Amino acid sequence: MEATMSDKGFAHPEVLVDTEWAAQHLEDKGVRFVEVDVDTSAYGTGHLPGAVGWDWQSDTQDSLQRDILNQQAFEDLLGRSGISEDTAVVLYGDNNNWFAAYAFWLLNYYGHENARLIDGGRKKWEAEGRSLTTDAPQIEPTSYKVQKVDKSVRALRDFVLESLGKPDRALVDVRGPQEFSGELLAPENLPQEGSQRGGHIPGAANITWSKAVQEDGTFKQFEALKALYEEQGVTPDKQVIAYCRIGERSSHTWFVLKHLLGYPRVTNYDGSWTEWGSMIGVPIEKP
Repeated sequence: MEATMSDKGFAHPEVLVDTEWAAQHLEDKGVRFVEVDVDTSAYGTGHLPGAVGWDWQSDTQDSLQRDILNQQAFEDLLGRSGISEDTAVVLYGDNNNWFAAYAFWLLNYYGHENARLIDGGRKKWEAEGRSLTTDAPQIEPTSYKVQKVDKSVRALRDFVLESLGKPDRALVDVRGPQEFSGELLAPENLPQEGSQRGGHIPGAANITWSKAVQEDGTFKQFEALKALYEEQGVTPDKQVIAYCRIGERSSHTWFVLKHLLGYPRVTNYDGSWTEWGSMIGVPIEKP
């Protein structure tokens, strides 16, 4: 099954599909569309025909552990979503695919490489007047088994701490400028909670996630993305660590760096500022 976005020059165009491709493959066997939104009520107001909805708070995270799903919970999620080991999972969501990118990252972590994002997400789909439904999808559960775990896509706090000051590593803070400076602890439209201190990790470059997308929510061209990161010293020869507040916006930047630009060593620090800003004994910076 072919799905490419090669006109933008991406290193791995197979990880993206456009809205037209999605519209033409809604009923394909072996394809499962999954919607993951910041606004967890959005799916219920209308979704792509046949799409499954994942709640980012209860389906893609362990809220008791404040961690990613363990392997058994991940297998259960995919099984009840009708996804097999060879299913093509096509993800989309609101806010230009914030949590769709997080789900993509989680799939990569647990070795499910046959995953894609709809370029432009829910925003572009709705802007084009394409069909939405409130009908529940007909799902035949599977017995999903993880084949491998790729821990290289995830950065834990100790790795981040020992990366400080190393010239062969680059930290990318993808939050807005006011969060980076410490003026805000969260985006303006979201609750001010999640950390004890404001600021950023020492040495981090502030490249807001939204600079990677165009007005319609689709990703910018390869050359524009390349310049965006390289001009701030985030180059492909370095081990790159992306972070935000809770790990979803940094998943979006991780996706850009690893899959669209082809950087060989990119990790998502999903603990992000919620963890770093509350830990005792770790340094922060403010302007």
